[in-house]
Amino acid sequence: MSDKVKHIAVSGYYGFDNFGDEAILNVLTKELKKNNFYITVFSKNPEKTGFNLGVNAVYTFNIKSIIKTLKNCDVLISGGGSLLQDSTSLKSLLYYVFVILCAEFLKKDVIIFAQGIGPIKNIFGKLLTKIALKKCKYITVRDEKSLFLLRSWKLNPELVSDPVWNIRTKAYNPADKVGIQLRSWKGLSQKYLFNLAKSVVDYFPDKQIYIYSFQDALDLDICKHFEAQLKLLKPDIKTKLINAMSIENTVESFAELNYLIGMRYHACLLALKYGIPTLALSYDTKVKKLADRFDLPCSELNENEDLNTLFDKLKAIQTQMIQKKAKDCVFDFNKILNKISGSEL
Repeated sequence: MSDKVKHIAVSGYYGFDNFGDEAILNVLTKELKKNNFYITVFSKNPEKTGFNLGVNAVYTFNIKSIIKTLKNCDVLISGGGSLLQDSTSLKSLLYYVFVILCAEFLKKDVIIFAQGIGPIKNIFGKLLTKIALKKCKYITVRDEKSLFLLRSWKLNPELVSDPVWNIRTKAYNPADKVGIQLRSWKGLSQKYLFNLAKSVVDYFPDKQIYIYSFQDALDLDICKHFEAQLKLLKPDIKTKLINAMSIENTVESFAELNYLIGMRYHACLLALKYGIPTLALSYDTKVKKLADRFDLPCSELNENEDLNTLFDKLKAIQTQMIQKKAKDCVFDFNKILNKISGSEL
């Protein structure tokens, strides 16, 4: 690498207080800083992002600042997460593609970082995404569905582990606590939530129940509702609602959990990194795939589901078996770092 400090711009769903995306950014920026790169993150909350991570940050939707940053940077890293899809909205997809195309127009190298690609139903959106990706220097995807999709577009992506597998954890020290992590989802019925609460009370009557909101905009209301359900079924049950915690504090609190019942992908992933027996609540295929990979009990969120069988399986899981499998789940930053530095792979 030359003596000039490389400037890396990072584009993603950052500054929205979503645990999974912020954890990805946490891991990425630590790795880049370790290698002495100068970093600018495009963030919905640039002040908070800059302060927490010790990086430069500009407002996600200040197009003038975005273009200025792209002019001055050496490399754009787009991701991780599910940025290139129009299920959330076509506007969201077009924004992330716009950032990539701007960087390419300005002759900057672009790296797609551990993304889940698709679905993209809009024909115009799909065309622009293909054009943008064909000029990228290096593409990494986090799941096989994205891998096969991009191969069908005549691209050559690489399948990688989720970067959050690299997050630093403390020693696992379970302390009679059960974690529940929920998010709002249209397929989650009141009857299912009641049945889930009943099973938690039946199987863990003496444990403290930690209820985690990983993104308050989507999680907090349902977490409060679930806590109220538990209290109705067992007024003396010990509960603690956990929200608005830093990445580090959330990671530390997981070290004390005996079990996790989790909806969000990164809640389940963090539990597995510790070796915590986990019951996955599958609102998305990525959660089901993670459960299958680790032989976890997995609920399909069906209100007529036999939760007792799933809870029996949960209590039978051996921590050592999970930890053994989790050791193989590491994101290798070397190739990305080599691409940034211009070294041969």
